[in-house]
Amino acid sequence: MTTLTRADGSRPEDFHLSRRGLAAAVFFSGYAPFALSACAAPVHTDEDGLIIETVSLPSPDRALPAYLARPAAPGPHPAVIVVSEIFGIHDYIKDICRRLAKLGYVAIAPAFFVRVGDPAPLTDFGAIMKIVQAAPDRQVLGDVEAALKLLKADPHVDPSRIAITGFCWGGRVVWQSCESFPAIKAGVAWYGHMAPAKDAAPDPSKFWPLDHVARLKAPVLGLYGGLDKGIPADEREAMTAALKAHGKTGSQIVTYPDAEHGFHADYRPSYNPADAKDGWARMLAHFRRNGV
Repeated sequence: MTTLTRADGSRPEDFHLSRRGLAAAVFFSGYAPFALSACAAPVHTDEDGLIIETVSLPSPDRALPAYLARPAAPGPHPAVIVVSEIFGIHDYIKDICRRLAKLGYVAIAPAFFVRVGDPAPLTDFGAIMKIVQAAPDRQVLGDVEAALKLLKADPHVDPSRIAITGFCWGGRVVWQSCESFPAIKAGVAWYGHMAPAKDAAPDPSKFWPLDHVARLKAPVLGLYGGLDKGIPADEREAMTAALKAHGKTGSQIVTYPDAEHGFHADYRPSYNPADAKDGWARMLAHFRRNGV
């Protein structure tokens, strides 16, 4: 685990590693300590019947490591790109991949933050956010495209059956990706922002999903918590109205009234087992409904 030594919090340069070091460290062994609940009992999915690999994505500027889980059976199988929260590839995200692989999917989780560092082991939220903010939208979408290229070339994958899901930060990436890539057939966004905060300064480098609904190429199921303090009801209502206005009838927002942000994350205090189970079932049904 990285040791935090600065009185004013860690800085991105504290986590600069060699490429070899980054490749080794990107898959943190454990759950993100910043968000880990003292009483958590996370789901653990074993590797029986699965192939687990670290693969390299041909991203535009560098090779990008990714965690991949797939059935041992030859396939071809449908595939799901799994987009992490701000904590990167830690045990929760790896377990999501294994859960999907047990269901017959090839699941891949790219290490989107690897160019700067690994946020997973950190306990300083400011340091985590500096790493996350160093991954601009254009770069992230380039990495999603690299994951698509790898999946379409993989003999274990049916390239006509690719979906995407993501959590928190990754939920916004799901909306963006489904507005960008025709190869994606369905998306499920878990509590991802769709529009900037009302008091946010304009940022032309940001790609906000609410502004590009007309471009939506694949149906998105958005799963949100009614008690989420960061994603207000008017943001969800605005996206629902935009989907209707643009005739995107295959997409919808589902709000769980008693759920907080991060309600699917079984290692966090916000975990809501009933809503997490229902959301997972809805996700799988959404994939099947759209041929994935």
